[in-house]
Amino acid sequence: MINKEQIAAEYQVIQDEICASLEALDGKSTFEEEKWEREGGGGGRTRVIQNGNLFEKGGVNFSAVHGKLPETMQKALKVNHEDFFATGVSIVIHPNHPMVPIIHMNIRYFEMPSSPQTIRWFGGGIDVTPHYIIDNDARFFHSYLKTVCDQFNSAFYNRFKAWADDYFFIKHRDETRGIGGIFYDRLIATDELSWDDIFEFSKAVGRSFIPIYSELVNRNREKSFTDDQQQWQYQRRSRYAEFNLVYDAGTKFGLETNGRIESILMSLPPTAKWLYNYQPEPGSEEEKTLSLLKKGINWV
Repeated sequence: MINKEQIAAEYQVIQDEICASLEALDGKSTFEEEKWEREGGGGGRTRVIQNGNLFEKGGVNFSAVHGKLPETMQKALKVNHEDFFATGVSIVIHPNHPMVPIIHMNIRYFEMPSSPQTIRWFGGGIDVTPHYIIDNDARFFHSYLKTVCDQFNSAFYNRFKAWADDYFFIKHRDETRGIGGIFYDRLIATDELSWDDIFEFSKAVGRSFIPIYSELVNRNREKSFTDDQQQWQYQRRSRYAEFNLVYDAGTKFGLETNGRIESILMSLPPTAKWLYNYQPEPGSEEEKTLSLLKKGINWV
């Protein structure tokens, strides 16, 4: 059965693959890497790309941390043990083009040694936040994810898609962050799927990132756009920031476990705007996008 060292090593390989592919996709900027150590145990590799042909700001981060879990996080995770290990890859890309979507992906593994056996689980997911929702792009994205899920369990896509709709929801705005995707947590071995199977699923989700985002980028990167569309992009980014600062569990976990603040807040966009009481023009693409920021839309 796979162990935490093998999982962390494979996640680093996925980080390397994604960074190389994103540099090729951008064609100009390259990743800066900062290796860091966490006070309390472990560390990671933060990689950031900025001011490229397409990527205004993005990060592909790997971490493998361990130590004592604060009491607040024990309560949040509903566990009663202190010692923990967590590893994962987390990605957020903010393009400079309003027709190219923001994308987020995370694959992670968590364990706590305890008696009589170790508590362990996988989590993760991938979701897209378009500034403008394009129907064909949304259908492609969700169809690709369904294909990945179906390779492991025919129930995964519908279950994890609904989970994403509920998780990536900005309650105070009554709107979803984007068009969702899949999200899962505390995924454990069952009679149908072994720990090795679940790890293979985690890696498949991670390796879905490049084919998905390359397609979405190349479909839209040559489209022209106006200053007004760029301003709309900045406003949609503000919703992304609100979600990450108010609701995102990964952000909270990083802050509560004394994580590296620059890596934790890497997900925030470089520029965002909060316009007071903005109302889109009736019949506009902006109004259409707002109308589709709802739970339960079937894109497949």
